[in-house]
Amino acid sequence: MFFSDSLKPIYLQIAEWLETEILAGNFAVDEKVYSQYQLAQMYNINPATAARGLNILAEEGILYKKRGLGMFVAPGAMELVRKRRRQDILRQLVVELVGEADRLGVTDAELAGLIAAIRREKEEGQE
Repeated sequence: MFFSDSLKPIYLQIAEWLETEILAGNFAVDEKVYSQYQLAQMYNINPATAARGLNILAEEGILYKKRGLGMFVAPGAMELVRKRRRQDILRQLVVELVGEADRLGVTDAELAGLIAAIRREKEEGQE
């Protein structure tokens, strides 16, 4: 899950992983997430690093703290994560994709067709 050779700090990788878990429905609203100590043990990292990842999500309103009990998934967390990822991550991926398509001479219609084909393949594979 976490790669020490990644350029992204581990605490950000933890935050993104937890966001992905929330999006996947593995943590429901008001459900307790892993503690900093559980994350530290699971991934052999410093508890302070794990806490930093959790605190980022708390600052963004994705998690909330219950004093003495831990961190829990906030109401509306899934929508907050989706909105931010659409604005930041997905947009950056599209910028890179369009840049590569331009370098390869791929038209917008070809690119849209490729996206549609991949979506169909994904849907067929899930049935």
